[in-house]
Amino acid sequence: MSAGKGVLAAVGALVAMLAVGLIAGGGGLLWGYSSDRTPDGYFTSPEVELATDQFALTSADIDLGARPGDWFPDGRLATVRLDVTPAGDSPVFVGIGPEADVDRYLQGVGFSEVTAIRSDAVTYRDTVGVAPAAVPAQQNFWAASVEGPVGQSLTWELERGAWTVVIMNADGSAGVSVDVAAGATTDLLIPVALGLLAAGTIFALLAAVLLIVAIRRPIDDATHPATGAATVGHYPVRVEGHLVGDLSRWQWLVKWLLVIPHLVVLAFLWTAFALLTVVAGFSILFTGRYPRAIFDFNVGVMRWTWRVAFYSYGALATDQYPPFTLAATDYPATLDVAYPQQLSRGLVLVKWWLLAIPHYLIVGLFTSGLISWTTRVGDTGNAALQLGGGLISLLVLIAGVMVAFSGRYPESLFNLVIGLNRWVYRVLAYAALMRDEYPPFRLDIGGSEPDSAPPTPPATPPAGDDVAPAREATSV
Repeated sequence: MSAGKGVLAAVGALVAMLAVGLIAGGGGLLWGYSSDRTPDGYFTSPEVELATDQFALTSADIDLGARPGDWFPDGRLATVRLDVTPAGDSPVFVGIGPEADVDRYLQGVGFSEVTAIRSDAVTYRDTVGVAPAAVPAQQNFWAASVEGPVGQSLTWELERGAWTVVIMNADGSAGVSVDVAAGATTDLLIPVALGLLAAGTIFALLAAVLLIVAIRRPIDDATHPATGAATVGHYPVRVEGHLVGDLSRWQWLVKWLLVIPHLVVLAFLWTAFALLTVVAGFSILFTGRYPRAIFDFNVGVMRWTWRVAFYSYGALATDQYPPFTLAATDYPATLDVAYPQQLSRGLVLVKWWLLAIPHYLIVGLFTSGLISWTTRVGDTGNAALQLGGGLISLLVLIAGVMVAFSGRYPESLFNLVIGLNRWVYRVLAYAALMRDEYPPFRLDIGGSEPDSAPPTPPATPPAGDDVAPAREATSV
């Protein structure tokens, strides 16, 4: 990949991440709109108990574009509601007014400002003072207010300015105790959600174009042969790895640090992988073909990931640092997927989730769901330490310990680790819509694929007349 195409790929990955964020935000808003509202359309918070021995409870200053030049839209943005229930039978007053007017009214008055509301506690800042000169309902600066002996609901449409919420006993007496819940509703939620989804879709398409341009190259059928159905006993996803050279006894302890640059790059690449797989799915649905440029890119991401896993904690089978490339190299870990000429349009709708469920359960045991150790402290049961992993992680840990103490990676253990990884990548290729052949429930252990020829031993020089003089010269 040239420098220019590398820049396009990086920009495409960044745009793809932005697209994912926008789509997730829009989807979250739509989900909240459909599930978290009250029957009258409000999103409400849990009820909180507020209490003070002073004459009033106030909020911190609410700044809605009070300063000149602050951005705040004119017109109706949202309606807020405060549901206030007094602890006793005394009438309660709830009002919201301009910050400056509230400050003048409460000047010299004892009140408590609510500074923070958390799930386990409410914090206040108290101002010591005397009783107010007049009851709150007699003031004419309130933008909205309610008063009564039972639960009261104050509604107010947001508008520009600096505001303060005040809760008092209606007669201005000391000792205010109430339960409060806040809510809000807006007509802008659906337009904002749809706007986010539309923007996310546009950015996703832009990211797909950038990535396709970045990875596109002429197709060479000699080096990328297309295949139809796999032959009996073989699967068109080749995952291989070979032990080469001696392994360091202790380098495996720090490989988590050494692979960080790869993990950063792979985070962007896998974001692009996911988005491009969606694009490829639509292409398969309408044309029956997996776009070749996307296919080659996704195979490259899988190939890069397998090299990093082979070097680090997916196998710990080499100390040769993996290259930063999507292309096939002479690295001791290789991966390739045969390009299909035609794919089923119907299977694309079900194979990646429904048909693959049995394999997902098995691969989950291989990769993440088998082992969990938890250390608990004290009587609270809070977890202080929790470690977990799957069968591959356990076997690789055993291999690392054996390499540390013996300097040798047992071949049988290596073959099993590669077989488990091979199963994982076959399922990944199937779920990523690259092949229609169902992955076999078969553990093909060993560094080479089952149909690969065993390594050829070095040839022994043939005996003959031309060898004899060399032997004589050596003896002399």
